[in-house]
Amino acid sequence: MKRIILLFAALSLFSFSAHAGEIKIGYVDFAKAVSESDQGKEATSTLEKMFNEKKEVIDAKGNENKKLEEEMAKQASVMTPETLKKKQSEREKMVKEIQRMAKDSEEDLQKKREEYLQHIATELRVIIEKLGEKEGYTAIFEVFEGGILYMPKGFDLTDKVIKSFNETAAAAKP
Repeated sequence: MKRIILLFAALSLFSFSAHAGEIKIGYVDFAKAVSESDQGKEATSTLEKMFNEKKEVIDAKGNENKKLEEEMAKQASVMTPETLKKKQSEREKMVKEIQRMAKDSEEDLQKKREEYLQHIATELRVIIEKLGEKEGYTAIFEVFEGGILYMPKGFDLTDKVIKSFNETAAAAKP
């Protein structure tokens, strides 16, 4: 609601200043710019690789747990109560370890995802600001966060921002 009020306030301000000169407004789909930029795709690929590596380790531990469970089921009748109790304790410990590994993995991935997003968002804001100054925009809104429900496609700067971002990032690579 606060953003919508800010948007109306900004549009009101622009209508008053319309007499002073031309108003040029654009918008950017920030989520699309992040996900479709080269850095965004690279970050997604890296996160998927990390996820698969962690999943492989957790799955291996899960298979180990399943084998232990099967062994216990087959040999429960011939095990001494002490051996059975020891195996149950071992299995419970393994289940806790798997749960901890899954939780840690999820937290690591979330933290890494936020780092990538923060880095890309910071760079995108610089690109958007330069684009705005260079092309004389009065305002550039973010399509979702800016509360824009409709604006003609002609005001969409997302592809232009992605192109500029990719070119800037490629030029910065050694």
